[in-house]
Amino acid sequence: MTSVLDWLLRRLSRWPLWLLHAFGVAVGWATYLSSPTYRRRFIAHAALAGVTPAQRRAAVGQAGRAVMELPRLWLRPLDEPLAPAPRWSGIEHIEAAHAAGRGIVFLTPHLGSFEVTAQGYAERFGAAHPITVLFRPARKAWLRGLVDGARARPGLAAAPATLAGVRQMIRALRRGEAVGLLPDQVPPEGLGVWAPFFGRPAYTMTLAARLAQQTGAAVLLAWGERLPRGAGFAVHLSPLAEPLPQDGEGAQAESAAAVVNRAMEGLIRQRPEQYLWGYNRYKAPRPQAPFEAGRDG
Repeated sequence: MTSVLDWLLRRLSRWPLWLLHAFGVAVGWATYLSSPTYRRRFIAHAALAGVTPAQRRAAVGQAGRAVMELPRLWLRPLDEPLAPAPRWSGIEHIEAAHAAGRGIVFLTPHLGSFEVTAQGYAERFGAAHPITVLFRPARKAWLRGLVDGARARPGLAAAPATLAGVRQMIRALRRGEAVGLLPDQVPPEGLGVWAPFFGRPAYTMTLAARLAQQTGAAVLLAWGERLPRGAGFAVHLSPLAEPLPQDGEGAQAESAAAVVNRAMEGLIRQRPEQYLWGYNRYKAPRPQAPFEAGRDG
């Protein structure tokens, strides 16, 4: 079974983007209609954010597009760039951080193509300023090997969600490099705080603020808009509208998490039909596994 799935994914990786996205709409609707739990969560989360019925329907197909584009993004040859090349807006914020010798913490929600933001940065800036992205290893062994290899590209390194991975990211920032996080991903218990997200408490990571506070890195919001008819992607960059509290402990950690969540809400409201409303954002955090608690060996 593993070899069949691997073969299928590699075949899909050679399909043109427009065809993958066309099939993705069908995948999105099939998932939505076949899973009552997913459908209820999707509707409830979209309603919290004030998403219109038309936007919600569009988001169903966009969720399928997000899945179907992954083989092309993960499995194309290492020397093959993204095609077409991503369009950029706000690139001056990256250039200013590089000119000042500062690292960059990119905050990217589950909006649009979050894989493209890191890959696009690595292709354009990674030779001089590599990027390290935080990831949670896949549970399936065959998928873990596939994903780990896909995210190790020129100028792009992957750091596991462990204490060793956090140290790897801190070292990268202190070298003036970049790191990327999904701050709307629910962290393990003890690694976050409860903060409002579209008016409902959500367990929110504190890592983003701590990385910036400990290294003096610039914090930039980034998301990869999925363009219509398979035309590629546009990467949008902007600074945080509110400053992060300087102290990362206690009430200040909650304040920092609230600032990050408000920033994510602002991005999502730009294109709510490209957000993954089916993601279980409000779930209780799972207990830390020993490796996540920091047993590096």
